Amino acid sequence: MSNKSLSELDETHNPWQTHSSEVKYENPWIRVREDQITNPAGNPGLYGVVSMKNKALGIVPVDEEGNTWLVGQYRYALSEYSWEIPMGGGPVELDILESAQRELREETGITARRWTNIARLHTSNSVTDEEGFVFLAQDLEFGAEEPEDTEDLHVWKLPLSEAIEMVMNNRITDAISVAGLLKAARVLAQ
Repeated sequence: MSNKSLSELDETHNPWQTHSSEVKYENPWIRVREDQITNPAGNPGLYGVVSMKNKALGIVPVDEEGNTWLVGQYRYALSEYSWEIPMGGGPVELDILESAQRELREETGITARRWTNIARLHTSNSVTDEEGFVFLAQDLEFGAEEPEDTEDLHVWKLPLSEAIEMVMNNRITDAISVAGLLKAARVLAQ
């Protein structure tokens, strides 16, 4: 633990040394690498990093009455059902807003005339470099859903206040959804 004050802290200093890096696994969505490192204490070690090939994107659609939409699906990696804000991935080379608009339309059939980027976050920064963004979507229009073949989705319209309550009682546990819903409620309250 450092005795430096916050004003003395150099946030650009990297105390880790990387000696080599090797890709151990790769598919169209992720790359897993293993680095030979020296840690901040000066000891040698290994560090595994999962690099994402997409930006994580979440959308909190809110209508004039204060309702939002959640998407429910069984999550393979968790072996459990999950209620989430509409979300997905956007290729790093594409505009994040365009990708967010596509995801909202595909999962819910909703399009929006007003978009606000309300959050930038890292989903699990001890093991992945995944960067995520959350948008607040307003002035909504409704159409048909266009889910991908890997998605068996259930779309639920509910008051934003109920979705916030689901966060607070741990019915919503997805990190992007938790952060997005809480941030949207705060932005809308201002």
